[in-house]
Amino acid sequence: MEIVVRSPRVGEVRALLEEDRAPKTVAALYQALPLKAQASRWGKEIYFATPVAVELEKGVEVVEKGAIGYWPPGRALCLFFGPTPASRHPGEIRPASPVTVVGRILGDPDVLDRVRDGDPIEILPA
Repeated sequence: MEIVVRSPRVGEVRALLEEDRAPKTVAALYQALPLKAQASRWGKEIYFATPVAVELEKGVEVVEKGAIGYWPPGRALCLFFGPTPASRHPGEIRPASPVTVVGRILGDPDVLDRVRDGDPIEILPA
């Protein structure tokens, strides 16, 4: 399912929610769209709270650049585009704790580096 990530500093970024990765979590997130929040930064990660409350599904401790994850402890959606403070070496992208990977950014995820703490962010169906 294609979605749009929108924030004033980056405009619109296309992304995919991938049902095959985590069907329950993706269904819950898609049903909650549109999401509107204030972005928070943690290294090269943007995250924000959602109304979705689901348990970890196929959790992973390290993700790929461009991954979109759901972090159950914070009921948060996370957009990963580089190392975080938890990363153990420069090429590693490590969330604070395991996440459910629910999709990926299409195109260059580095544009997300323009988003700052407190910026408005929206996730919309495409």
